[in-house]
Amino acid sequence: MERILIALTGWIGAILVLYAYFMISTKRLQGNSVHYQTANILGAICLMINTYFNHAYPSAAVNLIWIGIGFYSLLSKQKEVQTNL
Repeated sequence: MERILIALTGWIGAILVLYAYFMISTKRLQGNSVHYQTANILGAICLMINTYFNHAYPSAAVNLIWIGIGFYSLLSKQKEVQTNL
């Protein structure tokens, strides 16, 4: 059962990352939007869980960095909004 949940988590992550990429590529979202960054962060978290449990540590590391970039972007966006108030 655990393997099924780990695989499902990986597929959900892949769908979220591809969704975010599609939305930005078709200009339906902006790269600094909260929606885009949230989809990327959640997708990367799911993929990181999957790759970690499958001992694909280089991919897990990439996803950890991906998550960090997403959070950095969200924090930068939040500071920008607070500055403009």
